[in-house]
Amino acid sequence: MIVLDKENRVFTLHTQNTTYQMKADRYHVLTHTYYGPRVAGGDLSYLVRYADRACAPNPVEAGPDRTYSLNTIPQEYSTCGTGDYRLPSLELELPCGSCSADLRYTGCELRQGKYALEGLPAFRGTDRDAETLVLFLEDTAAQVRVELYYGVFPEYDLITRAVRVVNQGTEAVRLRQCASLCLDLLRSDLDLITFDGCHMMERSPDRAPLRPGIQGVGSVRGTSSHQHNPFVVLCDRDANEDYGLCCGAMLLYSGSFEAQVERSQYDSARLVMGINPYQFCWTLEPGQSFTSPEAALVCSPAGLGQMSRQYHRAIREHLIQDPCQGKRRPVLINNWEATYFDFDADTLVDFARTAAPLGIELLVMDDGWFGRRDDDNSGLGDWVVNQKKLPGGLEALVPRIQALGMSFGIWIEPEMVNEDSQLYREHPDWVLRIPGRAPARGRNQLVLDFSRSDVRRHVYGQIKAVLSSADISYVKWDMNRSLSDVWSASLPAGRQGEVFHRYVLGVYELLDQLRRDFPHILIEGCAGGGGRFDAGMLYYTPQIWCSDNTDAIDRLGIQYGTSFCYPVSAMGAHVSAVPNEENGRITSIEARATVAMSGTFGYEMDLRKTSPEEREAIRRQVAFFKEHYDLIQRGDYYRLTDPFANGPYTAWEQVSPDRREALVSLVSGTVHAAPPFRTLLLKGLDPQLSYSVNGQGAYPGDVLMNAGYPLPVLQGDYQSLQLYLSAAE
Repeated sequence: MIVLDKENRVFTLHTQNTTYQMKADRYHVLTHTYYGPRVAGGDLSYLVRYADRACAPNPVEAGPDRTYSLNTIPQEYSTCGTGDYRLPSLELELPCGSCSADLRYTGCELRQGKYALEGLPAFRGTDRDAETLVLFLEDTAAQVRVELYYGVFPEYDLITRAVRVVNQGTEAVRLRQCASLCLDLLRSDLDLITFDGCHMMERSPDRAPLRPGIQGVGSVRGTSSHQHNPFVVLCDRDANEDYGLCCGAMLLYSGSFEAQVERSQYDSARLVMGINPYQFCWTLEPGQSFTSPEAALVCSPAGLGQMSRQYHRAIREHLIQDPCQGKRRPVLINNWEATYFDFDADTLVDFARTAAPLGIELLVMDDGWFGRRDDDNSGLGDWVVNQKKLPGGLEALVPRIQALGMSFGIWIEPEMVNEDSQLYREHPDWVLRIPGRAPARGRNQLVLDFSRSDVRRHVYGQIKAVLSSADISYVKWDMNRSLSDVWSASLPAGRQGEVFHRYVLGVYELLDQLRRDFPHILIEGCAGGGGRFDAGMLYYTPQIWCSDNTDAIDRLGIQYGTSFCYPVSAMGAHVSAVPNEENGRITSIEARATVAMSGTFGYEMDLRKTSPEEREAIRRQVAFFKEHYDLIQRGDYYRLTDPFANGPYTAWEQVSPDRREALVSLVSGTVHAAPPFRTLLLKGLDPQLSYSVNGQGAYPGDVLMNAGYPLPVLQGDYQSLQLYLSAAE
């Protein structure tokens, strides 16, 4: 609910559990007054205090009043060059060469429903579940208008943010920085949690108290990256899963980003999040505008768990556009780890013939089906079926797969090209390449310049022809390197600072076109596994390869960190063969399945090489996942333990919205002789109900949550356990 006090210029955003407030002060500066647990409202600007701080500049309007300084007051969208020395949100390069921004409030607009962003992903809302507030700021000297957009989803404690900058002048201006979010808090006794890692070990939580100065994360790779995720949390020092104030900030963007927090000299904290200013410079001609990516805030007064569950619900219900909406997504098998490049049509049919009787529903043909693609070194860019491998093309292959009761999907990597390809030989200028320099290779491939419409049209035309040739129900969209040598032949020298962002916009355009032309196709994102696991991609791809690491034990940590923001239904997760190809670890097929079930679930192994006992286990796993699909994919998620705490096991829980069902999953670590007896405390149950556990007993919900459930002693390392709870009649 949005409450406007136009007379006093106070703007209050209420959600179910939180309140967010701003006020335009006496000098028309938009100040931030409050963000936290829900309060009655009123004018909270009394919380903003003023004092004569030495060496803090005062705006000319303040006259002799030295207590008023932009360097000390909390601002809703921070400026630069005019007396605020903290992190800026907006940096304008003006025709005179100066870099500054001085924004003052000029008006507001209230709308029903949720704003949309042209060419950018954003949460979707209707008049029934969302409202929009637009605040107008102007820099009169620069003749620039800044529009601050707020989308409010009360049920999810979700507040979205976006910024539109309009050049109202007669000369061009340049944006050197345009953040999506600025959050000024009047306290700094907080922890910052970031989610960091590397390829195959993504999104490990890192928690540290705010220190004086600036700390944060970002990416300059042209992708959101394996190394840092565009999601951070500010929380109370003692906050945990169930207690304390926690504020999450997520950027819906798949390119280079930055999230920084500054603890000021007076113990306030400022969070700024948006496009990374590294190599960013956007020219705005007169009358032109620039729109920032959307940011999304969720504040939880009741710990990290509640924050995560609100994000999960909002992402599932208002961001993801799922072609399987209301239906179960198929259990898939991918041939990559089974065959790599060495396969043909008969191999795939044989592959499907083994998988179909086990209940697996979708065969995904991975890399190697197109051009002269027999290894990493050739073929990318030539999206034409290799007739030697697949005689008669997909038109001949797909019906053979469907005759076995399975649907069919393919792998593509549209953004990349090999030098050994027909596309590159015909259009070497279509890659990102700095004049006079040989471009760096990654996986022996170069990056196509997706900032160019002619490149996008050519690539999409090829892919559309392939997808139109047969009944394809799934596409895995991969990207196996980061951007380097960023320069576009289609832009003049003075606009090369736009290439990084135009590239991302180009990717979004193609994904949107693919979704509109083939609305029935389920698109799964991938970027070396989890290198572009962000909410921007989720808008177009309902699930994303969580990581290239398929080892069950490593995945415990990867999926744990991912779950702080992103729902289970977004995490591509598969059972692969052992010893695991990444680390050589051997885990039971039961443990591998237990972990993969907290994702979209599928297999990436050669089932033809499995024993009859393993196949029977797979049959049971697939049936179990299908039976409990709604509970796993749409239930409320609870982290019961922290895998990074080196405890004896990792456990998590999914609870149905009506709290009548729950699924507890547990994977043990290394075992020792004479183990102690252990009891697991559950969460999210109805204290008034009793539950059977795997069909046995009747345990009161309050007892299971406060006294716990006694765990059996597990024999052997890396064993798994699943407990299905159902409300007793």
